[in-house]
Amino acid sequence: MPTVPPRARAEIDLGALRANVRTLRARVGDAAVMAVVKADGYGHGAVPCARAAVEAGATWIGTALPEEALALRAAGLTQRVLCWLWVPGGPWRQAIEADIDMSLSGMWALREVTEAARAAGRTARVQLKADTGLGRNGCQPGADWAELVAAALRAEAEGLVRVTGLWSHFACADEPGHPSIDAQLTRFREMVAYAEEQGVRPEVRHIANSPATLTLPETHFDLVRPGIAMYGLSPSPEVGTPADFGLRPVMTLSASLALVKRVPGGHGVSYGHHYVTPGDTTLGLVPLGYGDGVPRHASGAGPVLVDGKWRTAAGRVAMDQFVVDLGGDEPPVGTEAVLFGPGDRGEPTAEDWATACGTIVYEIVTRIGTRVPRVYVDDVNEDARG
Repeated sequence: MPTVPPRARAEIDLGALRANVRTLRARVGDAAVMAVVKADGYGHGAVPCARAAVEAGATWIGTALPEEALALRAAGLTQRVLCWLWVPGGPWRQAIEADIDMSLSGMWALREVTEAARAAGRTARVQLKADTGLGRNGCQPGADWAELVAAALRAEAEGLVRVTGLWSHFACADEPGHPSIDAQLTRFREMVAYAEEQGVRPEVRHIANSPATLTLPETHFDLVRPGIAMYGLSPSPEVGTPADFGLRPVMTLSASLALVKRVPGGHGVSYGHHYVTPGDTTLGLVPLGYGDGVPRHASGAGPVLVDGKWRTAAGRVAMDQFVVDLGGDEPPVGTEAVLFGPGDRGEPTAEDWATACGTIVYEIVTRIGTRVPRVYVDDVNEDARG
């Protein structure tokens, strides 16, 4: 096993990630797979996870920010990369020169990217995003879409852009049977059909996020964009568990107990004394806190496996540490405390933490901060890159 860091670690199983990508590929038939690695790979590490996903057959990589896309290029990844969250100023030219596909949701973005393409003397690869009902990024149907499509075709005729894709994003695909799913899918088909009637010839049409990839085969089109599912987590309990889809959680978060001590009954624990020991007991100090991404909402609720038993965060989670009541047990200092993992050893899962905190599993893994070293392992070799 790799050397355990003195305080904490997030173990990232790249073997599990590759297996998840292969499982997802098998679900989607001829559709290509885009590995979404925004937000530092949902907290798992964008570059190592992108490489592992490509090894397993992903042919596209997805990021939100241009800085994330450019970092993949700087790391030597040459696969197609789509970046979709832009603000005025770009960096359009850098993205064009790095051969990044850029998502456009409105005329301002098309104007800026064509100016950058002229300056660079290169054709920009762009994808037009349709707002089919999510109400965030994307171009509205009707006159706005018609204007954007027409302008993109003019820019394409000038050699300034190449429209490589048409796409959208679901609002409620993680709520099976929600009426917005069919409504969005219908609108997407209509907006794609209009663009193609006008002369757009996209390489890929795509709308399927993780829940749609897992449960809605009619949404797969040419490409699917699994994010959370690639990391072995379910988009929501309503969709199903990871095991239901043959997925394995990739991250295991653990720490070494920094202190174990006996205290009497009536002893207040952590800020505000929201927990008071009911009797003589032992307390264990877990050296992780909200400064590391452990939610403060886990105070009094977050589950931890210590010495084979589930314990609960006793009192408030502080910036750097929290306490568990060990009920009189006295494991040695340095004993592993597992906050979440795949569940194989009886440890809590990220979904258990999401439930305890009243949030979603995406937030649990994504918020784990840079103070926690990532240690990369897989079923073939183990490589500490933390």
